[in-house]
Amino acid sequence: MPDRITLVTALQGAGWHPAAWRTAGTARTGGPTAARLTSLRHWRDVVVEQDRLGVDAVTIEDSFTAGPVDQSGDLDTRTVVGRLDALLVANAVAPATRAVGLVPTVSVTHTEPFHVATGLQTLDHVSLGRAGWRVQVSPTTREAALFGRRPGGDDAAALFDEAREVAEVVSRLWDSWDDDAIIRDVTTGRFIDRDRIHNASFVGQHVSVHGASIVPRSPQGRPPVFALAHRADAARFAVDAADVVLVTPGFDGLEARGALALVRDAEQAAGSETRRPVLADLAVLIGSSAAAAADELAALDAAAGTPYAVGSGSDTSVLATTVADLVERIGDLRDSGYAGVRLRPLRIPVDSTAIARQLVPALVTAGLRADVASRPTADLRTRLGIAPAVSRYVRQSAGTSPVAQEASA
Repeated sequence: MPDRITLVTALQGAGWHPAAWRTAGTARTGGPTAARLTSLRHWRDVVVEQDRLGVDAVTIEDSFTAGPVDQSGDLDTRTVVGRLDALLVANAVAPATRAVGLVPTVSVTHTEPFHVATGLQTLDHVSLGRAGWRVQVSPTTREAALFGRRPGGDDAAALFDEAREVAEVVSRLWDSWDDDAIIRDVTTGRFIDRDRIHNASFVGQHVSVHGASIVPRSPQGRPPVFALAHRADAARFAVDAADVVLVTPGFDGLEARGALALVRDAEQAAGSETRRPVLADLAVLIGSSAAAAADELAALDAAAGTPYAVGSGSDTSVLATTVADLVERIGDLRDSGYAGVRLRPLRIPVDSTAIARQLVPALVTAGLRADVASRPTADLRTRLGIAPAVSRYVRQSAGTSPVAQEASA
């Protein structure tokens, strides 16, 4: 059986369960204390373990709020409050890792496309071609108030329209340097060939740019873009802007097949000939038995004061499960057309460690993945099975339409 399953671990603080910091963070269990959650050591230890044991990529969550908010709109002090910048964390841990993809969440709503583009290009250089980008919008007035440029509270359609333009501009900036733009010609004294740097010209309703990136073209050219498609409008955006689509079985009553169909229908409606890899996004607590996992989840829920489930803190299915049951579920998802899974560990490092140390070898045994030792180190696009990124300016130089330099409305 071919190695078709992509495995991504979604990292967030002490874990995705609001009470994880209260139960998984003791020195006796080796878990992160509250003080370690904002330390480089915590992030490096967790990501290096995923890298060493063969997980394909990690996503790192981020937001313009310091943590979840309660019903009154204030920060919910019962869960982890305070976070490090995901893009900076990814750059910091990159030198300690060898093969794992590093996919920070970077919002486009209040962020200049130029800064998004150059920050992710820098990560791709630092990681030698292992950068990705989980694109996100920021809809709340609380987030907007931190920037003070706009009132916030835009409707979803406007946010996604803006995000499409930002993703387009970022892609153009990534393409603005040819692979061989740096010539280092000592004889003529030219460090670059100016003709190999292109104007990423774009004029839209929300953003406009004129000029090129300051960062030379990175190893992947364009790091793969991930987008969460938990409903129809988000699926349409993902089809327009993303290379990898994340869906949330259980959200809004959609089961696994329905969540996948949401993306395939959006691809068909857009006239897209590309079938993007779709990953099922699942929140997991991994126990030694089904009963033990259920008891551990119940203990977390009791500590939080409310169950963590779809519609109650989670936007996707929450599984208290065993490694064997999780392998079976992943196999079923593969048979249904999924390229793999992104797993949200409810407790870090307890469940993230179980993913790396127990689930990965179990998937190998089940024939769903190749052994890590047989997987050559590759850039993230290759590891995800995505075609290499060809600059739009290559098409221009080959004599076809110079679409890259046209302004788009």
